[in-house]
Amino acid sequence: MAALVAAEAAAPPGPAEAAEAAETAEAAELSRALSRLLPGLEADSKLSRRRALEALQRAIEAAWPEEPAAESAAAAAGFQGPWARLLLPRLLRCLADPAEGCRALAAHLLGLGLRRAARPRDALPRLLPALVARLAGPESERGRPPETCEELRLALVQLLGLAVRLGGAALAPHLDDAVRVLRCTLLDPFAAVRRESCQCAASLARATPDHFHMQSESLIGPLMQSISHQHWKVRVAVIEATGSVIQFGNGKSVDDVLPHFAQRLFDDVPQVRQAVTCVVGGWLLDLRDRYSFFHKLIPLLLSNLEDDIPEIALTAASLWEKVGLQWQRENEDDLKDKLDFASPPPAHHPSPDNRPGLGCRELVFRNLSKILPAICHDVTDWVAGTRVKAAQLLAVLLLHAEDHVTQHLEVILRTLHRACADDDRAVVRSCTRSAELVGAFVSPEVFLKLVLPALKKSPSPSGLLILASIVRGCPREALRPHLTLIATELARPHICQGSENHLYGEHLLLCVRTLVSVCREDCGQCSLQLLEVLVTIEALWGATGLGDKVRETMDALATAQDIDGRQDLYREHAGPLVEWLAASHHDWTIHSSELLQFVVVVNHAALTPSVQQCIWALPWDEQAHRPALGEVLPHLVPVLRSCLQPARDPQMRLRLFSSLSRVLLSAKQTVDSQGHFHHYLDTVTKDILVPNLQWHAGKTAAAIRTAAVSCLWALISSEVLSDEQIRKVQETLMPQILTSLEEDSQMTRLISCQIINTFLKTSGGVADADKLIKVYPELLKRLDDVSHEVRLAATSALVTWLACVRSDDDVKSCYQSHIQFLYRELLVYLDDPDGTVQDAVLEVLKAGSVLFPELLARETEAVIHKHRSPALCQQLLQHLQAQPPAQ
Repeated sequence: MAALVAAEAAAPPGPAEAAEAAETAEAAELSRALSRLLPGLEADSKLSRRRALEALQRAIEAAWPEEPAAESAAAAAGFQGPWARLLLPRLLRCLADPAEGCRALAAHLLGLGLRRAARPRDALPRLLPALVARLAGPESERGRPPETCEELRLALVQLLGLAVRLGGAALAPHLDDAVRVLRCTLLDPFAAVRRESCQCAASLARATPDHFHMQSESLIGPLMQSISHQHWKVRVAVIEATGSVIQFGNGKSVDDVLPHFAQRLFDDVPQVRQAVTCVVGGWLLDLRDRYSFFHKLIPLLLSNLEDDIPEIALTAASLWEKVGLQWQRENEDDLKDKLDFASPPPAHHPSPDNRPGLGCRELVFRNLSKILPAICHDVTDWVAGTRVKAAQLLAVLLLHAEDHVTQHLEVILRTLHRACADDDRAVVRSCTRSAELVGAFVSPEVFLKLVLPALKKSPSPSGLLILASIVRGCPREALRPHLTLIATELARPHICQGSENHLYGEHLLLCVRTLVSVCREDCGQCSLQLLEVLVTIEALWGATGLGDKVRETMDALATAQDIDGRQDLYREHAGPLVEWLAASHHDWTIHSSELLQFVVVVNHAALTPSVQQCIWALPWDEQAHRPALGEVLPHLVPVLRSCLQPARDPQMRLRLFSSLSRVLLSAKQTVDSQGHFHHYLDTVTKDILVPNLQWHAGKTAAAIRTAAVSCLWALISSEVLSDEQIRKVQETLMPQILTSLEEDSQMTRLISCQIINTFLKTSGGVADADKLIKVYPELLKRLDDVSHEVRLAATSALVTWLACVRSDDDVKSCYQSHIQFLYRELLVYLDDPDGTVQDAVLEVLKAGSVLFPELLARETEAVIHKHRSPALCQQLLQHLQAQPPAQ
C-alpha cells in the first residue's frame, strides 16, 4: 500500500489538476499584487488614493479581460477569493471617500468585480448596505441624498441594477435594502437616475417574483410621483416599471395606479401613450388577478383605439384582439353555444367586415354596466380632453355591445343628451356616432319610447341632434312603420317652435333632411308634416342662413316623392298648409310664429316655374305648373281680411301688406292663376284696402297707408283687372286716394298720383263730371310738392285728366270755368325755376289747348310779360296759332 501511494505521488498531475494549480498560482500572484496596491487606498493624499485605484483597475483588466472569449468559469473562480477577501471591503469603504474621483473609480471597480466574480451573489450582503448608506440615508428623505454628485448617484444605481441582474433570486434576503434604495432614487432630482431606477425596479420585480409582492406596494408611491415628470423618457420608464412592479407584485396596487395611467392617455408625447397601451394590454393578458380588474383596464386600452397616432391605435387594436381571443379560449365552455352557432353581424352594422371578435364583444357586454357610470361622469368633466376621450370610448363600447345596448339605453341617451350640448366639436362628433350606433342596434319601437317623450318634455338642440343621428343609423325597413309618428311629433308647435336659437333650427332641419335621405319614397306618407316643419324653419330661421338649406330639403322631399320640384310640392299641400295656419289667425301678432309661417307659405305658393325651364324652354304643362296660390284663395282671403283690420296689430298688418304687394305685382301668375280672383275683388277693396286707407294719427298708421296704397298700385298695374273692374275699384277708392295725396310720405304721394293717372285713363269719356272736377285741384296742389318725381307724376295725371274732358260742346261748357282756372295756375308753373317742370307743364298746356284755345291764348298773353323768360309762352302761342280753328 505504501508503495502504491508513493507511485501515485510520483505520477505526473492530470490536466484538471494542472489548471487548478495554475489558477491557484494566479490567484496567489493577484493576491500579492493587490496586497502591494491596497495600502495606497488608505493614504491621506487624495492623489495617492486615486493612483492606487487606477492601478487596481489596470491590474484587474489586465488579469481578467472583459471579453467573453478570454473568460472561463475557472478564471472567475480564481478571482472570487481575492475579490471577496481583499477588494470588496476596501472598495466599499472607498464609496465614502471625500474625493469625488475616488468614489467614481471605486464604483467602477465594484462593477468590474461583480462582472468577473464567479459568485457575485456573495457580494450582496456587503454591497446592499453600502448602497443604502450612499443613496438612502436619512438626508435622502429630506431631498438631500448622502451622495451629492449626480453622475455618481447614477453610477451607484447602475451598480445596483447590475447586482440585481447578476444576483437574481439570491437578492430576495436583501429585498428590503434594494427597495429602500429605489424608493429614494425614484425621486432623485437627476432625470437619468430616475430612468435607471425604473429599469432597476423592473429587473428586481422579475428577479424575485416569489418575494417581490411583499415589497411592491412601497414602490408604487414613488413611481406615481414620477409619472408626471417633465421629461417624457422618465414618464415612459415609470410606466414600464409600474407594469412590471404590479405584474410581479401585489395586484391590489392597480387601483392606485389607474388614475395616473388614465391621465397619461392625454399625454402630448405619443411614446408615453404607447407605453400605457402596452402595459395595460400586458396586464389584461398576464396579470394574475386580471378578471377582477377587467372593468377598470378595458376602458384604458379601448380609449387608445381612437388615438390620433395610427401606430398607437394599431397596437391597441392588436392587444385588444389578443385579449379577446385569450379570454375566449379560457371560457370556451361558457361560450360553446355562441361559438358553435355564431350569429351574423346585425343587418345595419356600420362595419361588418371589421366586427370585433366574440371574446371582445363578450368582455365589453359583461363589464358595460360597471364602465358606463364612469363614462357618464367623465363626459361632462370640466376638462375638454377628458370629455373627448369619454365620448370616443362610449362609441367604441357601443360598437362592441351591439344589441346589448338596449338594457342600458336610458342611461346612454341621458348621457348623449348632455354631451351633445358640449361646445367641443370633437365631443359632439363622437356622440353623434354613438347615437348612430344606437339606431343601428336598437329597435325603433324601443328608442322612440325614450327619445320622443324626452324631446316633448324638454325640446333642445341636443335632443334633436340625437334623434337625427339615431335615424341616420337606423335601417329604412325598421323605420318605415314609425315615420309618420316621428314627423307628427316634429311638426308639433311645442317642438318645431321650441326655441329661437339658431342651433335649434339647424338640428331641426337636420332631422327632416335625415328622414328624407334615409326613408326616401316612404316620406310620402308624412309629406305634409315634414313640409310644415320646413315652413316653420324657414319662417323662424330662414334669415339666419338656413333658407337655402330648407329649399334644398324641399327639393329633396319632392324628388323622393317623384314630384317635379318644390313648386308642385306646395301645390299639393297648399290648401292644408293654409288651413293649418288659419286656425289661429285671430290671435296673431307681429311676434306670432304662425304669421311668419303664413308669409312663407304665401311666398312659396306664389312661385313661378323654375328658371331652368324658362331658360331652356323645356316643354311643360302651363296649367299644371301654375303657382298654387290661386287655388287657396278661399282660405287665404278670409285670413287677410281678418288680420288687416285696423284694430289688429299694426306691425303685423305692415308685414302682411308687404307680402301681399309682392304677390299682387304678378297677380296673373299668383292670385289669379286659376282665374278666380275677380270673385274676391270686392273683399280686397272694401274690406281690406278701404279700412287701411282711412287716416289715423301716427307714423305707424302712415306706414300702413303707404303699404295699402302700394298694394292697390300693384293690383291695378298687374293687368289682371279689366277696365270695368278698375272703374269699380275707382268708385270705391278714389276719395281715399285723393286724400293720400296729402300724406307726409313722398312714396305715398307719388304712388297716389300714378294710381289716379291709371284711374283716369281707364275711365275715359265715361267719367262723371262732378267727380272729375274734384280731382284736378288736388293734382294742382302736387305741383308745389317738394319732390321732383311727385310734381312730374302730377303733370302726367293732369294730361290724362284733360284728355277725359274731351267731348261735345255741351259737356265742355260745364268745365269752362274750371279749365280757365287750370290754365291760369299752369301758366304760373310755366315760369318754374326747374326746367324739367316747365317742360312738363308746357306739355300739359298743349294737351289742354284743344279744349279752349282762344281762352288759353288770352290768358297766356296776359301773363307773358310777367315771366322771367317769355320763351315758353311764345312757344305755347305759336302752338296755338298752328292749331286748326275749332269747328
